[in-house]
Amino acid sequence: MKLLQLLPLVALALAAPVCAEDLPTFSGSIERLNPELDALIAPSIKIEVLATGFNWSEGPTWHDGQLKFSDVPENTVFAWKEGDTAAATFLKPSGNDGTDTSGQGSNGLTTDAKGQLILCQHGARRIARLEKDGTFTTIADRYEGKRFNSPNDLVIAKDGSIFFTDPPYGMKGNAAAREIDFNGVYRIAPDGK
Repeated sequence: MKLLQLLPLVALALAAPVCAEDLPTFSGSIERLNPELDALIAPSIKIEVLATGFNWSEGPTWHDGQLKFSDVPENTVFAWKEGDTAAATFLKPSGNDGTDTSGQGSNGLTTDAKGQLILCQHGARRIARLEKDGTFTTIADRYEGKRFNSPNDLVIAKDGSIFFTDPPYGMKGNAAAREIDFNGVYRIAPDGK
């Protein structure tokens, strides 16, 4: 795994030193298993808490100069940028289109080569692109005619392929709606197939 793929996750934990005074401190440490990490994170960097009060933070990505991440049960994507003292709501609802009763929002996030936000939408059971006008375009929502369970995490390969996981996590209390009886890892080719 290339170190650059870890950058959004590292940013979520280690972003610039602009904590609000009322945020708790964290005395964690960084274990450096590869010296190449020093090129991304200076050895002097300390872990800081940037914001609190989230139920289930997931899917960090760097998008449009902001760190964006999902709060799955709150059906919200939050955004934080250097200089902010808290994360702000960026997108709500983020992944439940009203057809799902679980209330689950987006989970994994990433940014495509065109700079658009790509979301794993638990509630809508799809991979979607957020358009500039605030609407969603479905990239994929089915495998062999059956709706996905609850797309969870994703990554975009250099060739534009989207790889994502599809466990049943977002279907809590709604197992009867499950159409695919296995947990899968899928690839969407650059041509959409």
